[in-house]
Amino acid sequence: MTEPPYARPPARAHRRDRGGPPERRSGRDRGQVAIEYLGFVPILMLVAMGVIQIGLVAYSAQQAGTAARAGARAASLDLSAQQGCLEAVSSSLRGRTTCDEAPGDGTVTVTATVRIPSIIPMWDPIGSTSKDATMPLDHPPTR
Repeated sequence: MTEPPYARPPARAHRRDRGGPPERRSGRDRGQVAIEYLGFVPILMLVAMGVIQIGLVAYSAQQAGTAARAGARAASLDLSAQQGCLEAVSSSLRGRTTCDEAPGDGTVTVTATVRIPSIIPMWDPIGSTSKDATMPLDHPPTR
């Protein structure tokens, strides 16, 4: 009599000696994972540095916009545009920020320029970012 196709497969022999030494690889394969890891670490570090640098560029651009708006608002109130700019940026970028004021016909335009910091010390090839803001004067000049 033949067994039906749904019959249980034959039982496998169990290995009784589970505490034996593991299989050994050839001597040439030892340390391969460590070498692969060491080869990947510099690539991972470069990617991480690139992400941090892109974040610094975006942060500097955001701070330049904030400084320009604050400087324009200060200038529209007959205050110092430079002081308004510098008080609006973070303390880490305060020494890297300049603001230029340009009066117009009943308005004032302030351009804030922030030099973008680099994460590599003593290397600053990135440059700067500039934003400008225009506000009406609270007390327009009389003619």
